[in-house]
Amino acid sequence: MDIQIKRAYESADSADGYRVLVDRVWPRGRTKEQVACDLWLKEIAPTTELRKWFNHDRTKWVEFQQRYREELTANTSTKQLLDKAQEGRLTLVYGAHDTECNQAVVLREYLLQDN
Repeated sequence: MDIQIKRAYESADSADGYRVLVDRVWPRGRTKEQVACDLWLKEIAPTTELRKWFNHDRTKWVEFQQRYREELTANTSTKQLLDKAQEGRLTLVYGAHDTECNQAVVLREYLLQDN
């Protein structure tokens, strides 16, 4: 399965395949054309409560991953992403500045582990 992640602030590329925005909030300052996502799957993002609690604080990263994985286990939208990934390259698009500690990293690992 070919799943990659990419910031919404990077240019879209035809090699990205099917692009899914996995944020609950639209990336600040970006137009629909700039983000160029095929789907905005808000419901796959961490809950607002979890997102606000984490607030991209690296000291909370380990616990954030655990809590978000628990949310993903109960989230039926993961099947939709897995189905798309079976068809070809899937790019999870996110807006966070931190490229190592964000929900797209956790989501990608979760999707790859389940298969």
